Amino acid sequence: MNKSEINISKFLSLVLRHQPETIGIQLDQNGWTDVNNLIEKVNNYGIKLDRETLSHIVATNSKKRFAFNDTLDRIRASQGHSVEIELGYTNQKPPEILYHGTSEKSVQSILNTGLEKRNRQHVHLSSDIETAMKVGQRHGKPFVFKVLAEQMYNDNFRFFISDNGVWLTEDVPIKYLKQNDE
Repeated sequence: MNKSEINISKFLSLVLRHQPETIGIQLDQNGWTDVNNLIEKVNNYGIKLDRETLSHIVATNSKKRFAFNDTLDRIRASQGHSVEIELGYTNQKPPEILYHGTSEKSVQSILNTGLEKRNRQHVHLSSDIETAMKVGQRHGKPFVFKVLAEQMYNDNFRFFISDNGVWLTEDVPIKYLKQNDE
């Protein structure tokens, strides 16, 4: 993606995950909104967007943040919402270990409280260390926790996997966290 498309992608993340009211759109209970209406409202906001560009952003976003429905007339963010929606994902058994990338400055707080969803609907987990490292790098020097996901699942925690492969859960208590060198 070029710089303009990256900026549009970031703006779409804002309106499809956190603040749809910014441009006057509404998300349905599953986070979907009409594509034509989205394009119109984004353009009214002063950002140039057409269907071809939107399709390119959805197809090439490295994190696969957005998804079209089967008929390509509705769009939503794949996960990461702070607005209340039901993504419709079903509980799935995770792998034995998942990973959470953060910055070194957040490690002590996480060791005190565990992983909390805070203003989002879920805690985001990765299935590989490399992805977790990339996530952690966004916030400073990266640090990766191992999450004992299978043990959590066996203890009746629910896990979901988003359309773009991000594992989601409500929270991760401290006892299920291991520092990556443990």
